[in-house]
Amino acid sequence: MGSLDVTRAELGLLVLYLNKAEARDKICRAIQYGSKFISNGQPGTAQDVDKSTTLARKVFRLLKWVNDLHALITPPAKGTPLTLVLLGKSKNALLSTFLFLDQFVWLGRTGIIKNKEATDRVGRISLYCWMASSACASLVELGELKRLSKSMRKLARELRDTDKYENEQYQNKMKESDERLLALVKAAMDVVVAVGLLQLAPKKITPRVTGALGFITSLISCYQQLPSRAPVDKIKA
Repeated sequence: MGSLDVTRAELGLLVLYLNKAEARDKICRAIQYGSKFISNGQPGTAQDVDKSTTLARKVFRLLKWVNDLHALITPPAKGTPLTLVLLGKSKNALLSTFLFLDQFVWLGRTGIIKNKEATDRVGRISLYCWMASSACASLVELGELKRLSKSMRKLARELRDTDKYENEQYQNKMKESDERLLALVKAAMDVVVAVGLLQLAPKKITPRVTGALGFITSLISCYQQLPSRAPVDKIKA
């Protein structure tokens, strides 16, 4: 029954994961950018999948702009430098604007709004907001990594007579550092993806490059949405 309990727990984690709207959205995002990589902007089945998945994802994001609006008006953590606070709030404002405008893009793509020119214009503005938001996120993660590194060095000096890797506080900081480094990589790559979608450098950032980077960042997002495996570890013990 032990192996059955572990299997049931694993399936429970999978159900928990798939029940999250954000996780489903990121899975669809991986399909979207994977199809863009395969199609390389050329007509065909892969491009059709890219376009249909892009439109389908917009449904997941309806009213999602409220999340970042809430984060925008939430007071920052005590001790956070003003520069990081301003960058963080800028990221929230820009991402909320992107998601808000994206709703009108969806209305245009589905034919509810008939003005194609206006829809395309709003779509480009929203992508610029997403690109700027990703740039702000990159700077925030860089700043937080610098603060965390300084904190870890200070803690390491305090633990010089012991094994710092056995210290729970140091382990937590190492885990946070890894998470922030991954978030930094994702945000930086998303800036390039936005440049590709806006076709600001079409010769260097082709649809295939955009698709490849978008697929990688989608996999990172899927990984970030994974639930804790603590219940399974407990069963195995």
